[in-house]
Order: sequence, then C-alpha cells, then structure tokens
Amino acid sequence: MPAFIPGLELSRRFYTEAVRPLLEEASPAIPHSAARLGSVSEVLGFDTPRSADHEWGPRLQLFLRRQDVSRHAGRIRHVLAEHLPKTFHGYPTHFAPTGDRDIRVMRATDGPVHHRVEVTHLSAWFTDVLGFDPSSGITPTDWLATPTQLLAEVTGGAVFHDGLGELAPLRTALRWYPHDLWLHVLSCQWQRISQEEAFVGRCGEVGDELGSAVVAARLVHDLMRLCLLMDRRFPPYNKWLGSAFARTPMGLRLTPDLTAVLAATDWRDRERHLAHAYETVAGLHNQLGLTDRVDPATRPYHSRPFQVLRADRFAKALTARITDPTLRDLLPVGSVDQFLDSTDVLSRPKLTRAAGHAVRKSRSE
Repeated sequence: MPAFIPGLELSRRFYTEAVRPLLEEASPAIPHSAARLGSVSEVLGFDTPRSADHEWGPRLQLFLRRQDVSRHAGRIRHVLAEHLPKTFHGYPTHFAPTGDRDIRVMRATDGPVHHRVEVTHLSAWFTDVLGFDPSSGITPTDWLATPTQLLAEVTGGAVFHDGLGELAPLRTALRWYPHDLWLHVLSCQWQRISQEEAFVGRCGEVGDELGSAVVAARLVHDLMRLCLLMDRRFPPYNKWLGSAFARTPMGLRLTPDLTAVLAATDWRDRERHLAHAYETVAGLHNQLGLTDRVDPATRPYHSRPFQVLRADRFAKALTARITDPTLRDLLPVGSVDQFLDSTDVLSRPKLTRAAGHAVRKSRSE
C-alpha cells in the first residue's frame, strides 16, 4: 500500500483530479454536488491504515437533480467505469466483491473500473440513509427515530462541491437537535443513569463484583454519551465512542476516573471514582445554564449506604425547561438509540422508525 492518506482527503483529491474532469468533459451542462458522507470511519475522521482493508478508498457521492438521474446517471457511471484511472495516488479505484455481498475492497483490475462513485439525487440518498427526506422538513419523530450514528454520518464527512445549492443547507438543518429536543434527549440520558446508579453498590454488597462491574461499565458508557450530547455532538456507535469522547472538553478530565472505574476490582472503589465523575459532569451541566443550578454533590441513596448523584434531579430540571408540551409529555426514553442497542435494528431506518412509533403508541394507550 502507498503512504496513508486520510480517506476524506483522498476522496477530495479523487473528485478534484479524476472525477470532476471527466464530468466536465462528458456532461458539462449538468449541475451536481459532490461529497463523501456515509457509514465509514473516514467520514467521522477516525480512519487509519487499518481502514483500507474494506469499504475504504477513493470514493464519493455524486448528487444530480432528480430529473437528471434518470436521464444521465447511467451514462455518467459508464464514463467513469471506462475512463477513471485504474489507480489513484497508489490506491486502486476498482472495488471487488468479498464473501460478504455488501462489502467491497480495493483491487487491481485490467478491465472497466467497478468504482464507488455513487450517482443519485439528494432525496433518495437521505431517505435511504435516514428513513426520511429532510428537504420536506424534519419533525420531532424524524429526529427521535434516527440513531445518532446516522446523524453523525450525514453531518460529518465533507462536501467538495455544491453546484445544486441544496446539500449544504440540508446538512446545516441536520447539524443538531432543535433546543427543546436537545433538552429532551439530555433529560432522558440523565434518566438512564438515575435508574442504575445505585446498583453498583447493591451488587457489590451481596458479593456480586462481576455484576457490579457490568453495571459500572454501563454507567461509564452512559456518561460518555451524555458528555457528547452536552457538547452538541452526535454520539457514534461503540467502536468510535471512546475516540469521539476523547475529543470533547470533558474527555481529558474524566478519562482517569472512568478508566479507574473499569479497572476497579472492589465495588467501593468503583463507586468512589463514579461519584467523582458524576460530580464533574454535574458541574458541566450547571455551566451550560440550561436549567437553574442543580446541586452537583453526590449523596446516599435514600437510607441505603450507596453514594449516588440522584441523576433524576437533572432529568426533571431539564424537562421542566421544555416549552413544547408534546415533547414534555413524551415517554422519557429519548432517541431510538437511547432505548435500543441492536445493531440489526439501528442500521435499518425502517425498523428504527417502527420502534419509535411503537413507543409513542404505547404512551398514548
């Protein structure tokens, strides 16, 4: 392999130096937008040389007007297949199938290039990725039924050219939740923490150190997601959660405590490090000024000798600041990936929207 080039930069050069000249020659009058978005590590900025072993390489999306897709997309794909260079900056532009029919890898070829320049129109692409078309407006249902990983994929990456003048505004509209929805998902994340924070001690008290450690790990996971949400960043899925968390302002401060929680072999040590982490995150909540100040100190869990934050206090304070009564009355479960963690569901927009509908329906019954 040649010297590593970060995937976004490779795709930018690929568009500028290889794809765009062919478009200008073959279809000079057809406006287009070009970008690298989607479900791969380079879009989130986490790719390394290891990423080149599948679904990575010189690739991008090419967006045409709807009417131009039916008229010209086939010809554009053919021109690219016949005239793209076989390699670009040392990387093959041909993507060969693997044993998994959905996975392709860079391979040398002597024939036409099976390229990864996706030619489509914006509405079709967004609907396929998110389950809805943001150009028709974004409803609370759309926001809450969409996993944060998918929102990160469409707002991350890079736009190389926006000749249609539509891609950048759509990405801006999806950049972050409306204010009341932000308060709702924050409240629901605090609520998740409140439901298990006493279990670290309770498991340990009965001699179940393994169970205590599992609960503690779940709480660490929830705190990391909470910090990303507080920093207005869509939490990615678990492979990149730690990498994304490390880039937040709280990452440097919290990592020693959270690491100590996971390394602890005694529930009292876990609880002590968690308590310090809770108070740090509670302080950040107060700095945001989203609610009146909430006491950030930990305390005993009712009459039991377990030190907790009583995170429900933060959930209630946030919910009280929501002005939209329909959001204030929602079941406190938040976005779909706050109450589901099945990859097979979260990677299928039809299923996430069905899950969201089921939750809302159960609330109304």
